Amino acid sequence: MTAYFSDAVLVAMVGAAGGLLLGLAARFGRFCTLGALEDFFYGGSALRLRMWGIAIGVAIVSSFGAAALGLIDLSTTAYLSQSLNIPASIIGGLMFGYGMALAGNCGFGALARLGGGDLRSFVIVLVIGLSAYIAMSGPLAQLRVTAFPHYPVPDAPAGIAHWINSTFGAGTYLTGMMIGGLILAGSITSRNLQEMRKPLFWGAVVGIAITSGWVGSTHIDRIGFEAISAASHTFSAPLGETMLYAMTASARSVSFGVGSVFGVLIGAFIGSLFKGHFRWEACDDPRELRRQILGGALLGIGAVIAMGCSVGQGLSAFSVLAMSAPITLCAIVVGAYVGLRQLIEGFASPS
Repeated sequence: MTAYFSDAVLVAMVGAAGGLLLGLAARFGRFCTLGALEDFFYGGSALRLRMWGIAIGVAIVSSFGAAALGLIDLSTTAYLSQSLNIPASIIGGLMFGYGMALAGNCGFGALARLGGGDLRSFVIVLVIGLSAYIAMSGPLAQLRVTAFPHYPVPDAPAGIAHWINSTFGAGTYLTGMMIGGLILAGSITSRNLQEMRKPLFWGAVVGIAITSGWVGSTHIDRIGFEAISAASHTFSAPLGETMLYAMTASARSVSFGVGSVFGVLIGAFIGSLFKGHFRWEACDDPRELRRQILGGALLGIGAVIAMGCSVGQGLSAFSVLAMSAPITLCAIVVGAYVGLRQLIEGFASPS
């Protein structure tokens, strides 16, 4: 393969393959962050939330299993090689969660809906990508770096399993797989097996898609000639990166993130066709569009501050048990709850 494609193209193909699985999971399995939270808070159902637990558990077990086999060097992943910044995780997570409620989607969910013909999501995708780059390398970059600094920590990976190993000598890989196994077991217990079959399958698909990113990008780095960073899926800055690539492809290399974005679009498009759900939709309410634009801006900026979105921190960072992952994910849930309550209940005092 390396004789026919550059390393950048190969790693983009890895991203596209995993993104394709994620797009199919969104359409066939209804895998969605905000949808799971809405079901839990207002629908009385924890089924899709359990699917998230299954995805996290499978991603952790498979990632640490791959690391034990030498397929991944966990310490090189972005989430473990940067210092933990708790205020950044909390503030960025709250911004992201609240923005997700306002926009009605996260970046991944917007891509999945766009693949089904929802043009309202196209606006959200553009706003998330633009605002992410404004915070990452644009006018707000210096303020972000000053307020929420991160430092490389090559000798002490900022991971939960790594900390447990250094403190108690329990073994990093075994500890990680045990934690993932406990999360997985907790997500599938006390439910009818027939009811759990579909969430179990698609949750596992999502978890494998996350690990495939780490394994595939690491493999290409080892066999190729270019330096390729270990990567897995996230959907904030890669949306902006995809916009830049679409405009400057002749002078800019493709990347894992770009491949991932296109993969989700293709997977969601295929899934919507198979289910007969594809249809063009547009926004006919200016107030709704205004709210979604504001939500998209908060999503992009919040994700950059927190170093990841609901997929980036909630799955990819969780798969390597980064210390930032549970903090950010909890903040996202709180922010989303506040936003949903504002939209649904209007903060009205109970009578």
